[in-house]
Amino acid sequence: MKKVVLLVAITGFIGAFSAAQAADAVAGKSKAKTCAGCHGQNGISNNDNWPNLAGQKKGYLVKQLKDFRSGVRKDGQMSYWAKSLKDVDIENIAEYFSKLK
Repeated sequence: MKKVVLLVAITGFIGAFSAAQAADAVAGKSKAKTCAGCHGQNGISNNDNWPNLAGQKKGYLVKQLKDFRSGVRKDGQMSYWAKSLKDVDIENIAEYFSKLK
């Protein structure tokens, strides 16, 4: 009986943890307002020097933001801005832009 209760408790914890880790596009949209200055209101840049973010794959966006944050990838503005992002912010921003057309 103790094993069943423990298994149910662990399963519930994992489910709750997974739900908490799910990216939130609404929160990402709010956080991504800073991006609009260079990457456009809807993730479409009007400048050839800055990439479009709308429709990019989520994993790609996560990797690039984490690389800017860690210093693996360098750009004056992006590196500075990315340092303020938490993992959850990065996931949410990537979720938001990946859902745009």
